[in-house]
Amino acid sequence: MGKFIWLCLLCSWASTSYAVSTLYVAKEQRALYDRDLYLYELLDKALLAAQFEVKVEHIEVHPHQQRTLMALSRGEVDLHWSMTSPEREQLAIAIPVPLFKGFIGKRALMINRMYLARFEKIETKAQLAKLTAVQGHDWPDTKILAFNDLPVRPMSKYQAMFAMVARGKIDYFPRSFIEVASELAEQHNDDLVILPNLYLQYPSAFYFFVSKEKPEVATALKKGLALMQQNGEFDVLFERYFSAKLNALPMDNARKISLQNPYFEVPK
Repeated sequence: MGKFIWLCLLCSWASTSYAVSTLYVAKEQRALYDRDLYLYELLDKALLAAQFEVKVEHIEVHPHQQRTLMALSRGEVDLHWSMTSPEREQLAIAIPVPLFKGFIGKRALMINRMYLARFEKIETKAQLAKLTAVQGHDWPDTKILAFNDLPVRPMSKYQAMFAMVARGKIDYFPRSFIEVASELAEQHNDDLVILPNLYLQYPSAFYFFVSKEKPEVATALKKGLALMQQNGEFDVLFERYFSAKLNALPMDNARKISLQNPYFEVPK
């Protein structure tokens, strides 16, 4: 009898010791694009590369970036991804690996088709400053445009920004090279087009952010991403998701307007 009890205790200890923990990943309540699918797959592959066994569960969150980062800081979710900023890096552990290789800072201008002629002769920031952009009220991009003296209207509703451009109420909506084609296709609106002759560029990066309560996850992600970069798996995954879309953008002869970003430091 005593031997049986001892075996039961041993089995219970073993099952507890090898129990897999759960990683709660934020999932925005909106249509998912290649950008999102790439990040989910990259996360899985990085954890696998680091041999960090964990069960991933998705927690639906409101599509407000700052709210999700605040949820991270309160331990309500364990992981999210976002453009970085000094404020955001105070709320959670930033993994300083640019997930989109700088393309998040290349901004195509989504406009109303009837405004194409309005942009034909624009070559400088001063000329562009005569028009008004729209951006999310809690996006780092909003501060970046304002810092560069470009008029920008902050809005809280993601879909409303596309609607404002489609109705001609706003001149342009800067979207990253990574996401603009997917977003345009999702809108199903022939009034919206990508401006072919002009784009914005500023230094920035999109990072994984991990709750400060889960430092072991941050350590594993750093290790896994580094291994993927070393063996080429990171590049292969990026190319699979984005190579065709980036090459298809109508930017071959587009003019670039460079902006300053005082809210970003290049990782050392």
